[in-house]
Amino acid sequence: MTTHRILKTAFASAVAAASLCSAASASDHLDTPTVIADPAADIGDLYAWTSADGRRLNLVMDIVGGKFSDKVAYVFHVDSGRTVGHTAATIAIDCRFDEEGDIRCEAGDDRVAGAADGAQGIESAHRRFRVFAGLRDDPFANNVRGTRQAYDVAAKALQAGVARDGAGCPRFDAATAHGILDRWRHTDGGPAQNLLAGWKSAALVVSIDLSMVNRGGPVLGVWSATYAIGGADAELDAPIDRAGRPLTGNALLGPLDPEADSDRRKEQYNRAAQTDWPSFVPDIQRTLALYDGFDGVCGNAWRAKSEAQDPERYRALAELLADDRLWVDSRAKVCARFMGVERANAGAKPADCGGRTPDSDAVDVYRALLVNGTDRGVEDGIDRDDKRHSSVDFPFLAAP
Repeated sequence: MTTHRILKTAFASAVAAASLCSAASASDHLDTPTVIADPAADIGDLYAWTSADGRRLNLVMDIVGGKFSDKVAYVFHVDSGRTVGHTAATIAIDCRFDEEGDIRCEAGDDRVAGAADGAQGIESAHRRFRVFAGLRDDPFANNVRGTRQAYDVAAKALQAGVARDGAGCPRFDAATAHGILDRWRHTDGGPAQNLLAGWKSAALVVSIDLSMVNRGGPVLGVWSATYAIGGADAELDAPIDRAGRPLTGNALLGPLDPEADSDRRKEQYNRAAQTDWPSFVPDIQRTLALYDGFDGVCGNAWRAKSEAQDPERYRALAELLADDRLWVDSRAKVCARFMGVERANAGAKPADCGGRTPDSDAVDVYRALLVNGTDRGVEDGIDRDDKRHSSVDFPFLAAP
């Protein structure tokens, strides 16, 4: 069995149609048949944060296949504005490789070209951004098997006909909720294991001056995408894969559907134009109702309305998550709070840049927000990768 098949199998929760049956526990790894067939175009994760000196935006896109392709464009999109969800300007950092593996990246009127796999990478012509492209340790850590086993507990209760409230939240009893959260913290009943320990990926790393990316305002919405190209100067078509926050595609789209239907919806998600992202709000709403019930309490998820019979209880959060960008406040120099910008009071002076750093346990925070509305209580027993990564020292990810 190949490594990709092992991961695909581990990520799957193959149960009946009323249960969770698709890859819902990876970040963005192996999310559709298309990227499984073309791993050089498969984005594993996106990371974005400001440097400690307040001068640069640091970006990392890691590629599951462990190599780059001369048939794929790797692009960071950085939108900028005054508030979350409202941006006025955008810049694309477009990187492509030739047959020898040399890179060419363009950002505005600046560019870089050459071999970028040395530890210090290479600097652009106007010295406004630096690029590294090479094999690194994948910083994503996740107890995939424990997650699958937690979902199986929920699946059995759903198959048994557990009641749902008017908003779609399943009313799991205390024993079921305890079983879900307990299995999430363990692997096969024992200590939690990181399925991706030792996993290597091709990492594209960019450190760019903030003055190049914040022209529309200090709040940055960052997303990444891969595109098929016919040549170095070819125009880009619809994305092959795209990624913003961790888990959005794999955990929130179609987990209650048969696998073929879920895969089809994820393919549509990856290829959707940015103007079409809101069309996925209904899919996400349905899944948020399920997550809200995992702790045995309905209505306590982040941004959920309290009314049990309100079918729009989860719409506000679904709209936020459908806009799948990592939000970074470029005025802040500390980046320790995943989704910190979204959770901050509007207009308040930023205490944290938000975003996502390679050494953060963003996945546990994300799940807890969806389940109980806080940033803790839904741990998977894995709080860090097996390697030490950095948010300070370029190229940030540990050597493989």
